[in-house]
Amino acid sequence: MAGAPGGVAVSNSLEIRPIAGAIGAEIGGVDLADELPDATIRTIRQALLDHCVIFFREQELNSAQYLAFARRFGEPIEYPFVRGLDGFPVITPVVKLPEEKINFGGVWHADTTYLDEPPMGTMLLAREVPPYGGDTLFANMVLAYETLSAGMKRMLDGLVGISDSAKADGSRTREDRARDTPNAAAPSRLTAEHPAVRVHPETGKKALYVNSAHTVRFKGMTEEESAPILLYLFRHLSRPEFTCRFAWGPGSLAFWDNRSAQHNAVNDYQGHRRVMHRITFKGDRPR
Repeated sequence: MAGAPGGVAVSNSLEIRPIAGAIGAEIGGVDLADELPDATIRTIRQALLDHCVIFFREQELNSAQYLAFARRFGEPIEYPFVRGLDGFPVITPVVKLPEEKINFGGVWHADTTYLDEPPMGTMLLAREVPPYGGDTLFANMVLAYETLSAGMKRMLDGLVGISDSAKADGSRTREDRARDTPNAAAPSRLTAEHPAVRVHPETGKKALYVNSAHTVRFKGMTEEESAPILLYLFRHLSRPEFTCRFAWGPGSLAFWDNRSAQHNAVNDYQGHRRVMHRITFKGDRPR
């Protein structure tokens, strides 16, 4: 990959431009509706590993094209609690209506850590955006772990977090969609145990793997005993220097690595409609 002025990297005609010091890069020079060569897909995947989340602008994709692009990176899976689009069950509509006050995903989290095998990553495609607001924040969990004290690292390396789909911080953000477009096969509650620090299966880097939407306590501890540690970690992982902020436009697409990043959808567009289409990828059991 050759360097270019202004921090832009150029590879296989792609332009990869970091948007913050810690996380995130925009990729230009590509039409995702095309049948992209394998070399381009490898470059995009490497950019994902390097930057934790990558963004594309002004992509005109119908559902079939969107799904075909996603399948180049892994196996799409259905979201447990909200029904997918007709004919495309692995594409989940993420909608906030003008009269609704709570937005889907409006809390710092990694996706569905209450699953035994949480997603490898997630794509989100903007179909309809408000005239202002509705940005998404992303945070680098590798940096969040690396900047902890040696003593905190030693303690966390032996802890297991318990994730619960019924935790109020997370469940309340999906209530409107789960009510309007429920997945009839969804269980009432899902729980899973994962290490508080996971090792990325592709990069080998350690990342903090607890989140305020789903992690309720540590294994072997009560919620009350776990709370002070978790509260500190939730505040730590969202420090501004670990984050980037993405402003959506029609046709914007974000692809984040759920193993090394968390995200938070900003709820600052009351009275406006926002429609996104989400695809999540089969992952593995965190180690």
